[in-house]
Amino acid sequence: MATALIVYSTRTGETRKIAEIIAEGLRFSAVAVTLKDVTEIKRETELADFDIYVFGSSTYHGAMMDRMKTFLFLAERAELKGKTGGSFGSFGWSGEAAERIFDTMKNVYGMDMVSAPLMLKTSSVGGGIKVAQDYGKELAAKVA
Repeated sequence: MATALIVYSTRTGETRKIAEIIAEGLRFSAVAVTLKDVTEIKRETELADFDIYVFGSSTYHGAMMDRMKTFLFLAERAELKGKTGGSFGSFGWSGEAAERIFDTMKNVYGMDMVSAPLMLKTSSVGGGIKVAQDYGKELAAKVA
């Protein structure tokens, strides 16, 4: 069975909700999921042995959360090259965080990324639940 790690940084809880819904999509595709707040990861060794990595942060004042920035430096020391990845985030006015995380995973870590980052204002409006579940399924399809 494939395994996935979803790491998120949230300010109001919305990014956590999106992470949980992406996890549902992965589980629908028979992927075992570990979901962690970014503050729970202390060492790059904690990122070992997963098939899929999904990192997300809310965008606040045009930037990702500082905790996620710190985590991305830690993750750079992990062996993620060639691993399947995706990024996501919630936002109010803009969605730069998800795009910057995606670019870091693809260009710095050398990961095999899904087609694009997932950016949602909220998980509960405009089909957000289905979109987030489908993102999880898209990630799972890359390792199937």
